[in-house]
Amino acid sequence: MLIKHIGHAEFLVETESGVRIVTDPYDAGCGYPLRKVTADVALISHHHHDHDAVENLKGKPRIIDNAGVFTPEPDVKITAVRGFHDDAEGAKRGETLLFLIETEGLRIVHLGDLGCRLDGEQTEILKSPDVLMIPVGGFYTIDAQQARDTAVQLGARIILPMHYRTGYNNDWPIADQEAFLSLYDPAETCREAEALRVTVGDLECHPQIVVFKQ
Repeated sequence: MLIKHIGHAEFLVETESGVRIVTDPYDAGCGYPLRKVTADVALISHHHHDHDAVENLKGKPRIIDNAGVFTPEPDVKITAVRGFHDDAEGAKRGETLLFLIETEGLRIVHLGDLGCRLDGEQTEILKSPDVLMIPVGGFYTIDAQQARDTAVQLGARIILPMHYRTGYNNDWPIADQEAFLSLYDPAETCREAEALRVTVGDLECHPQIVVFKQ
């Protein structure tokens, strides 16, 4: 499996069989360069402009934007779980979907714009991810400490921080990734990866935190 961080909360997950799954494609309002990514499946956690720009994707992806269990490809199972975009049960910003992708013997979790602690049912479904994509910037989502607590709660093996401030969105009221990275041993952090290639057999070879070049 190959994983690339396109930017913000958008990742490309490509299986060995060639299935391309894209999470939360952003629009031009995010400030990031628009990259026309080809997708077979698009996971949309919620319909805010920085997470649902499917018009920028190439191909004709199947769109998953509601809770449930789906098999968009024979070797891919996706579970979408309802969550909250804030700490007031959605009263401030509504809901977000939390995704579990199961393929090639791996569990990949994308937490959308999670804004609060996971409850017991969510934790049971999403627990033990091999790869966890988690927002860390705060304000609109959980912050650095809450993100670490959530990663521990789930028992994540490899963590990919997302939804943080960069040079592209420097005017956003969110933190950069440094507050999150400072909570971990620098020896277990890779800051400049181009992509992550991971299989069941080499999980132990990867650092705990991987930050992609932007």
